[in-house]
Amino acid sequence: MDVAQLKQQAAEVAVQFIQPGMVVGLGAGSTAILAVRHIGHLLHTGHLHDIVGIPCSTGTEAEARRLGIPLVTLETHPVIDITIDGADEVDPQLELIKGGGGALTREKIVAQATHREIIIVDETKLVPALGTSWAVPVEVVPFGYGSQQVWLESLGAAVTLRPGENGQPYRTDQGGLILDCNFGPISNPARLAETLKQRTGVIEHGLFIGIARDVIVAGNEGIRHLTRR
Repeated sequence: MDVAQLKQQAAEVAVQFIQPGMVVGLGAGSTAILAVRHIGHLLHTGHLHDIVGIPCSTGTEAEARRLGIPLVTLETHPVIDITIDGADEVDPQLELIKGGGGALTREKIVAQATHREIIIVDETKLVPALGTSWAVPVEVVPFGYGSQQVWLESLGAAVTLRPGENGQPYRTDQGGLILDCNFGPISNPARLAETLKQRTGVIEHGLFIGIARDVIVAGNEGIRHLTRR
């Protein structure tokens, strides 16, 4: 079974935790969208009913509407029962790097409003330390972003402005820019997360600390379900 099939299985396992009456956070990215599509399929076939979704990105919102998933907002439903999302890296403590798709700010807002955050990944995303193979995305206000780059470099990061289309910088759904910050393996992700959050001009960062409760891993030996201790 190839990785795509395993990721589909992991998405279907995660969706099993959804019950009628729930408010469901709909994650962003190529793996999370598999769960969104499976939710749409279950609603269409009548195997799931009486749920509403809150999407983490405009792309997810468009796909959910296409699938007929009823959508609400955090203004009308400020508490989410379950969110299913992906991740770029997962360490042994189930801390995460997210934001490879650019939706880190909305993903974190949704995650922090969620009782149970379920992450689905393939086994290549498991790392001994965050930063092993992925840079930390940092979303910044466009004004003065060069000063943020210099500051991030002073913390030890190799910083790259994320490119978008037509030679222009990538813009998030909020209009922010993303600086991808390669720190290498991070010895204390929680401390770095706190440092990044205190900087004026930083909108959000891709270190998701203490957020994931469950991680569903698709691998060559099948599906594993990891839970936070």
